[in-house]
Amino acid sequence: MTVIPKDVVLKRRAAHKSEPSESLESLRGDCARMVPHWAVPAAAAAAPVPPSLIHGITVPPSSARLIGEMSEYGD
Repeated sequence: MTVIPKDVVLKRRAAHKSEPSESLESLRGDCARMVPHWAVPAAAAAAPVPPSLIHGITVPPSSARLIGEMSEYGD
């Protein structure tokens, strides 16, 4: 964890208060400084399940009808 000295925090707050609004460049800089805190652990990819292992699933006729009558994505 990174500890930021109090005087640095106060200077940053004062700088942000003097600006009329936060600029995109300022926001990008803040994000760049936070990158080390956003490390994402490597996740194992899920293996596809063979259809022979999928059983016991029932869909009510009304739901099947609803989905069947929907248009294709992008129509």
